[in-house]
Amino acid sequence: MDLQLSIVFFVCLIVAVIIHEVTHGLVAYALGDDTAKLAGRLTLNPIPHIDPFGSIVLPAIGALTGLPVLAFAKPVPVNVNRLRNPRRDILLVSLAGPGVNLLMMGIAAVAAKLSYENMTLPSGSFRIADLPLGFLILFSFALVNLFLGIFNLLPIPPLDGSVIIEPVLPKSWLPAWYRFRPYGLLVLFMLVFWTGLAGRVLEPFYRELIRFIFGS
Repeated sequence: MDLQLSIVFFVCLIVAVIIHEVTHGLVAYALGDDTAKLAGRLTLNPIPHIDPFGSIVLPAIGALTGLPVLAFAKPVPVNVNRLRNPRRDILLVSLAGPGVNLLMMGIAAVAAKLSYENMTLPSGSFRIADLPLGFLILFSFALVNLFLGIFNLLPIPPLDGSVIIEPVLPKSWLPAWYRFRPYGLLVLFMLVFWTGLAGRVLEPFYRELIRFIFGS
């Protein structure tokens, strides 16, 4: 990947991850839990949210080497017992992060499409990295939000999808589920870096995004 595009992609990824986490906290606060507010996490200032490994080292390696890009921030604290309707509200809090990512993806994709349709293209064949910086920012922001929105809906701890699926699991499955949860992050790393399954799940959505923006 071109260095400029890698840097743009990396910055867009960090911004999207932080907005994802802040949205969890804002929805929890609206539903009665002020834990994130008291912890100083309802801010777009990246410092309180950054996990040195998950927010900087891991995504930088992926963006600069072409490996799958995986990033995470410090999870926003949520106290389920402070929510007004814990069983319902924790689902809303969990859906808020992927939901805002998909909303931002849609806005950025439309803006990128309009930008592409109104730009003077380089003559001959060209790479995405050859396009203007403004377009690269819109395109990268759409892309990272698409990946974050879909990826976080996978039903694997600690992703948001695991919180969504847990209440509908048969009670007989719960003991095994609770034993599995501590190993969820390891399973995620295997899916991303070893099996390639996560990439195959995201590929169809990526192709549709490319088709929408570039019209082909």
